[in-house]
Amino acid sequence: MPTLTKLYTMQDASEHNTKDDCWVVIDGKVYDVTSYLDEHPGGDDVVVEVTGKDATDEFEDAGHSREARELLKDFFIGELDPSPTAAPEHKTSPQKKFSEDIAQKLNDSMMQYWAVPADSSFCCHKIGITVSITLIGHFSLLF
Repeated sequence: MPTLTKLYTMQDASEHNTKDDCWVVIDGKVYDVTSYLDEHPGGDDVVVEVTGKDATDEFEDAGHSREARELLKDFFIGELDPSPTAAPEHKTSPQKKFSEDIAQKLNDSMMQYWAVPADSSFCCHKIGITVSITLIGHFSLLF
């Protein structure tokens, strides 16, 4: 009879990212290693550094023994949910949003109309200028 385990998302695991509440994900399995931190032979800081994250590469790179792998079973609390999840929403920093808004406003305000003779009549052409702004204490305009 198959054993049912609790499923966690990476978001769930990422919320347990302190020395007082330390989860790691290794090979798709979720472990609560909070109570083991003081006993970890490499020191608690190595584990805390990867807490709330997928620590598979770090665990493998450390060359853990068979005993260490067996010990993980004591801290197993569930598996990583394999179902596809929506991509995390991309958040734009306020500074970048401000820069983009300023660039768009400058671009809009710099649109010019030129009258160019075409045969005996006039034709209007709208010319747009792309502006890039860097906000580091001052404005740099690149045309």
